Amino acid sequence: MHTGLIVLIVLLIVLAAAVAVLYFLGRRAQKKQEEQQAQIEANKQTVTMLVIDKKKLRLKDSGLPQAVMDQTPKLLRRSKLPIVKAKVGPQILSLVADEKIFDSIPVRKEIKAQVSGIYIVSFKGARGSIRPQTNAKPKSRFRRWLDDLQTKAGAKPIK
Repeated sequence: MHTGLIVLIVLLIVLAAAVAVLYFLGRRAQKKQEEQQAQIEANKQTVTMLVIDKKKLRLKDSGLPQAVMDQTPKLLRRSKLPIVKAKVGPQILSLVADEKIFDSIPVRKEIKAQVSGIYIVSFKGARGSIRPQTNAKPKSRFRRWLDDLQTKAGAKPIK
C-alpha cells in the first residue's frame, strides 16, 4: 500500500472517533440542559421589581454572593454575564438575566419578572406594555448622503 493511502485511512479513523466523541458529549450536555430547564421552570416566581441598572459584567465584579462564585465552573468565571441591578421590595439585588431578554429589559422602569433564584427568566411591564428599546444613534449627515447615493445607484433596496 502507498503511504498516502495509509495516512488517509488513519486520518479518517481519527476523524470518525472525534465525531463520535463530540456526538456523545453533545447528547450528555443536552440532557443536562433539559434537567436544568425543568428545575428553573419548577422554581419560577413572579416578582415586581424596579430595574436600576443593567450591564454585562464579569462574575467577580457583578456583586453576586460568594456562594454563586464558588459554584461557578472555573472556565465561566472570566466570562461576562448579563447582570441586572433591581430593587425588589426594600432590597437592592443583583440578578442574572437570560441572554435572550437582556437587551429588551427597560432601565428605570417597574417590571413583573419571572425569577428562579437569582436568574431572570422572563418579564413583562408592571403597568402596561413595554416598548422595545432602540439604542440606534441618529445617522450623521455624511451617512445619510451616502445611503441616498447607494439607493439611487441601485446598491440598496428602496425603503
